[in-house]
Amino acid sequence: NHVNPAMDFTQTPPGMLALDNMLYFAKHHQDAYIRIVLENSSREDKHECPFGRSSIELTKMLCEILKVGELPSETCNDFHPMFFTHDRSFEEFFCICIQLLNKTWKEMRATSEDFNKARKRVMQVVKEQIMRALTTKPSSLDQFKSKLQNLSYTEILKIRQSERMNQEDFQSRPILELKEKIQPEILELIKQQRLNRLVEGTCFRKLNSRRRQDKFWYCRLSPNHKVLHYGDLEESPQGEVPHDSLQDKLPVADIKAIVTGKDCPHMKEKGALKQNKEVLELAFSILYDSSGQLNFIAPDKHEYCVWTDGLNALLGKDMLSDLTRNDLDTLLSMEIKLRLLDLENIQIPDAPPPIPKEPSNYDFVYDCN
Repeated sequence: NHVNPAMDFTQTPPGMLALDNMLYFAKHHQDAYIRIVLENSSREDKHECPFGRSSIELTKMLCEILKVGELPSETCNDFHPMFFTHDRSFEEFFCICIQLLNKTWKEMRATSEDFNKARKRVMQVVKEQIMRALTTKPSSLDQFKSKLQNLSYTEILKIRQSERMNQEDFQSRPILELKEKIQPEILELIKQQRLNRLVEGTCFRKLNSRRRQDKFWYCRLSPNHKVLHYGDLEESPQGEVPHDSLQDKLPVADIKAIVTGKDCPHMKEKGALKQNKEVLELAFSILYDSSGQLNFIAPDKHEYCVWTDGLNALLGKDMLSDLTRNDLDTLLSMEIKLRLLDLENIQIPDAPPPIPKEPSNYDFVYDCN
């Protein structure tokens, strides 16, 4: 906005964070800042990368990647140690990425004439470069920077081409037919694993009227898969709880339905709208008889998927959780690769090879640190 530049920072995210990043870059990385600004202001070939607009878009993208501005998630497992190595780690992160964006813009020969189209293409590549570098869990910002140096636009194109070729191999008709043939076996394997976990049982927390999570109860499936045993506990148990110590029983044959999230009776109570979103995503209930219900809040997303899958399997329904989809993709891919191996005239042993003895010394070990 040439009339009132302050209007450029009204959208949140990124809001004023984009301006803070630009100012930090200009103050603390002056040489790089001057180089980028002069480089793009003196170009006459319409390939200049507008610093202000790019900074705002980049800050917005970094907020999306790192979920800045969102509520903390108790079930998220992402951990990036490099952000604990600097007092102003987000600003430094931006400084590395704005230089990457400028470099990728040049490599893609994007033009500022149609900024919106160019931005979309360039930002997609920059996001992929950042995400691929982050998945390696660099321990420092310098390490992150060096990872990015190996992920030029040309390298990203090569990676995409390689992934596309691998994907095409697995989309051929014979492979799809093989997938279809072995998928029921894999699903049965997943089903057995889920039921075995239900037999082991899980400790759940109880929510009392004041919504305080201070009581425990345990639920497990009988080995013959016909009865659910459950009962209250004084404290969180260490290991499995035996069936005979669980007072209550629910025959699987009496179960009418499994409901999740907002459909659960204990999520419809007064104040349900104030419920933590995390709790809502972990809630499920067993409905039995005319009005009987057994209400659960899983300790984490993994246990939620295991129990909802297992209960659906008991009722003869499909297992639809994200965990099942991931397990199916992983096991199916692994099984197909194994079956496609050229193993003719190769004897596969029944027992695994013996573990070799420890070496007399470890002088050959190179300490990377």
